[in-house]
Parts: sequence; C-alpha cells; structure tokens
Amino acid sequence: MAIITNKRSVMTLYSGAVDILSHRVRIVLAEKGVSYDVVNVEAKGKPEDLLELNPYGSVPTLVDRELALYEPNIITEYLDERFPHPPLMPVYPVARAKARLIIYRFDKEWGPLIRKLETGKATDLRAVAKELTSYLVQLIPVFNSSPYFLGEDFTLVDCCLAPVLWRLPAWGITLSPSEAKVINKYAERLFQRDSFQASLTEAEQELRKLAKVETA
Repeated sequence: MAIITNKRSVMTLYSGAVDILSHRVRIVLAEKGVSYDVVNVEAKGKPEDLLELNPYGSVPTLVDRELALYEPNIITEYLDERFPHPPLMPVYPVARAKARLIIYRFDKEWGPLIRKLETGKATDLRAVAKELTSYLVQLIPVFNSSPYFLGEDFTLVDCCLAPVLWRLPAWGITLSPSEAKVINKYAERLFQRDSFQASLTEAEQELRKLAKVETA
C-alpha cells in the first residue's frame, strides 16, 4: 500500500489492455458503476508515476485519492466495501471466508498455468492447456446447479472466472460438446452482463474475434 499526497477527485486505474487481473478489477468497477480514469500500461516503458505508487510496478494498480492499492483481490474487496451496492460478497462471515478461499485456490492453482499460456513460456503448452481444462471440467457440477458460482447472486468469484472463460479460445482451449454446453452456458450468462461488456478493452474484444477467425 502507498499513501500519496496529491488527491484525485476520480479514481485512477493503471491497467493492462489484455491483463487478466486488470480485467477482473474493471468488471468490479463497472458492476459498481464507478467513474474512473484509465492509464493503459504496456509491458515495456511503464510510467514513472506507477513505479512511485507501486514498488512492484505491476497492474492493476488503483488510486483513490490518497490511497494506492496494487493487489487485485485487495482492490476488488476494497471496491466492494467502498461501494456496497450491489454487494459482490456474501453477507455472512462463513460464506465470505469460503468465497475468499475459492478465489485463493483459483489464483494459486490456475494462475501459474494462465501465465504460461499468456506468455507462451512452456515446453508443452498443450499440456498446460489440458491441465487448465481439467480444472474447469471439475466445476461443471457447480455451473449446472445455479446461475452463478455461489448461487443466485453474481459475486467476486464470478468476476474472477469471467476473464478466464473469455480467453479460452485465444489460448486454443477447446471443450468436448458435453463440457462446452454447460461451461458456455455459464460463460454466456457472465458475458451478457452490462458490466462485463463495459469492462472489455478493444484489445480484449479483438482476442475473441481473432480466435473465431483462426478456428473458422
């Protein structure tokens, strides 16, 4: 966390155009209807002020007046508490703890695989894609049982899953017809939300378009 002296009237998000963690934060901001400025950050040539705000120079980084936050789960929970409507976490402590644990497991188990797929730095990307697919398939009973991951309400867990599901075609991940039917139904429910559509950058829209062209 960083405390900054120059107060800003509007939140600022330092975001990568196709960065999956930035996308997660953008969905939450859109879901809350928060006005914010975006600073697009490229992998090379990061702005100096980002390095002043965040010792790691990473995205996403959110600046809210004198506060700077740069860990995606801290950012999303901060936004949920700062703007309580609509709520994106369960009300009761036990349910909230379970939601946090699910997100932690996604990041811990899926995160390394996603980084390899995005960078192409793996000896066998097909094996990496297959491992990620196996995690997804394990969730089919959950996708089948309710509209959203935790039940009837859209939550931060869904905000974590949506950017992953959006990128599956770009990563060359294909599902069997039976698997695709369930997972795609859940995915389309997320993609059709106004907040998800508002969260997409032009580059993220192109990811999906290019994947469709390549598979046509």
